[in-house]
Amino acid sequence: MDLTSPPLSLKDNGFDMTTPDPFGTSEEEMERLNEELEKWKERVEKAEKVKTNLLLCKLNAEEECFKAEQELIKLRDFQEKQHEDIIMSRNTDERELDVLNKENAELKREIEKLKEDLAECSSVLSQSGQIKKKVAEMKMKFTHMEEMKDDYSDMNTHCVFGATTRMPFRLNQNQALLTFEDEEVAQRLIKMGKHAVNLDNKIADTSVKPFTLEMGIKFELHVTISGKKINVSEVPELSIPKDWMRDKLELNFYKSEQGGGGEVENVNYDKQSRTAVITFVRPGAANSFVRCTKYPFFVNGRCYRLSVSPDTDVHLETFQLYCGISKKTILLKGIQETEDDEESVQDMIEIHFQKPSNSGGEIEAIKYVSKGVTWVCFEEDT
Repeated sequence: MDLTSPPLSLKDNGFDMTTPDPFGTSEEEMERLNEELEKWKERVEKAEKVKTNLLLCKLNAEEECFKAEQELIKLRDFQEKQHEDIIMSRNTDERELDVLNKENAELKREIEKLKEDLAECSSVLSQSGQIKKKVAEMKMKFTHMEEMKDDYSDMNTHCVFGATTRMPFRLNQNQALLTFEDEEVAQRLIKMGKHAVNLDNKIADTSVKPFTLEMGIKFELHVTISGKKINVSEVPELSIPKDWMRDKLELNFYKSEQGGGGEVENVNYDKQSRTAVITFVRPGAANSFVRCTKYPFFVNGRCYRLSVSPDTDVHLETFQLYCGISKKTILLKGIQETEDDEESVQDMIEIHFQKPSNSGGEIEAIKYVSKGVTWVCFEEDT
């Protein structure tokens, strides 16, 4: 640059700058330059403050970034730990599930075994006189009639039947049961335990054991025969509405040529089963149908035969289970097989235990089984 050339003006932020004269400067010019210098110093101080603030912000930002990185690391570690815990928990759950499946299978096997035991017990109970078992026919004897309370009669017939089942005992092969007249004889033989019995010149070493009978059942069967209701079956199938058939049944039983009947309170008719329940207004009206098994039914000019039976209510009361012990009876085991028939061996056993010299006594009953199995029934002492 040529120093002799005229000075050039510089404009910066509203300040005019003039290149100083190298040969001399006026006082005014020096003051102006000092003022500009002060202004620039202020600007530098402000810039330094801004720089310091920026550095502080940078440090704060770096510190926040470091904290964020630490939090991110912690979060990543937490996620990894949580993932490991999930895997470990899943493995634990799988092991527990496997254990539960094994326990479930074991329980199922136990349930099946219990079902088998229950079926076996049910079979034993059925053999012991369970209600499902058919009751043998027996003769009934009228004993007495009870008067109704408060002099009121509902015209129903009430019956009570008491039943006691026999108590069975399983008698196996080569065993015998002996019942003595005297209880002391049986108890004495049981205490002795061992007995040598002469069977056709052969000595059989037998043992006498006490025994427990199977379960028995006692119950009362209460039967009420209605004096107002009768059951009707075999109602003919006719192409008429259900209400019409109900009306015809009511009219037919309202007045009977065979006697009985009367005003009808209700007719419950079931077309599908071809049955009906007739309820009369007057108590005792149904009693005349007790001996009547067939009843005429006139409809559409034809006569049909209806089956008529009394309406009954049957229920059990005082149902009891009990076990019994026969103190007069002994169980004889260890009888050897012989060539003699069963009856002959039974006679020899009876002779042996009837002799007082063998600690025996009078025998009421004896049963010996040489082959197979048989059931012996005991009745309750009355």
